[in-house]
Amino acid sequence: MQFQPVFNTQKRPVLIAGPCSAETEEQVLAAAHGLKSFQPDLFRAGIWKPRTRPGAFEGIGVPGLAWLRRVKEETGMKTTTEVATGQHVYECLKYGVDVFWIGARTTVNPFSVQEIADAMAGTDIPVIVKNPVNPDYKLWVGAIERLYKAGLRRIAAIHRGFSTYGDSKYRNVPRWQMAIDLIEEFPGLEVICDISHICGRRDILAETAQKAYDLNFDGLMVEVHPTPDSAWSDASQQITPEQFGQMTAGLIRRQMTSQDPDYLQTIENYRQQIDEVDEEIIHLIAQRMQMVREIGYVKKDKNIAIFQPERWRALVEACRRRAEKNELSNDFINLFLEAIHQEGITQQERVMNDGVPALSLPVDDLWIND
Repeated sequence: MQFQPVFNTQKRPVLIAGPCSAETEEQVLAAAHGLKSFQPDLFRAGIWKPRTRPGAFEGIGVPGLAWLRRVKEETGMKTTTEVATGQHVYECLKYGVDVFWIGARTTVNPFSVQEIADAMAGTDIPVIVKNPVNPDYKLWVGAIERLYKAGLRRIAAIHRGFSTYGDSKYRNVPRWQMAIDLIEEFPGLEVICDISHICGRRDILAETAQKAYDLNFDGLMVEVHPTPDSAWSDASQQITPEQFGQMTAGLIRRQMTSQDPDYLQTIENYRQQIDEVDEEIIHLIAQRMQMVREIGYVKKDKNIAIFQPERWRALVEACRRRAEKNELSNDFINLFLEAIHQEGITQQERVMNDGVPALSLPVDDLWIND
């Protein structure tokens, strides 16, 4: 896929800022005028708000589009809002919204994405696609492909993290690798980091923004409200225009590389060492899996279940203690253990089921999944 730029290619990083929700005309205009001097590329505000549970503020609706039009007239800033249906697209086109974005809850539904793609076909409106709520890479790519097949070329992506169960300092765990995979697969695709939805709290916005810059994202999306604590939605993750200006001014944009000979030689030396360590890691994992298979033969002989909860809990606790001593993050060790455990189960399943006849069902009794 060959994408055309959504943003000014001469200006990096891209900055998208504005309130989570358009609440009142006064609030929207106050946020816009407060941001004007910081020159964001787009002013954002949610007009329709998909909420997890009923009873929460679900957006002001069509009247808010007139407020966005007034923002553009008074400040000159281009505007963007979320669309989740074909009707949203038609309403935004009528009011001259400059860029549309597809939210995480919509990206998970191919029917909804296709409806939006069909409604946008024949236009030249840029569209930005947020990652799905859960870490499903194919759904993210699939949403982009649907828009592309509808004839749209000015497409970008937004990384806003992923829902997770359990404790985390983030509202939505970043899982940076998935966004990096997208950048690597589609080099011409601009990718913006929505730090507000990743963090869910304003005190870690700056460190997360710097992380996004260090990973060479094209820019940031930040929720900015004139009085954040009184916001009707997501108050804890919004900041004032002044705080936005201070934060972005303090961020460091890294260069991609350097031709300095000392840098190149030092990096090459470390990379060679890393390659050697990686080879050793793979060898050790292969050894571990051989032991796992041997245990599988013992379990098969004695008719013992593969999963042993007490052993697994003890192993996890021991690994977490070792990880902490070696300054490895909980997020990393959890993902590592999950992958190791799943591979171990797969290896033992092969051993346990070797020679066991496959279950044969009539065709009518089979569920066929995509």
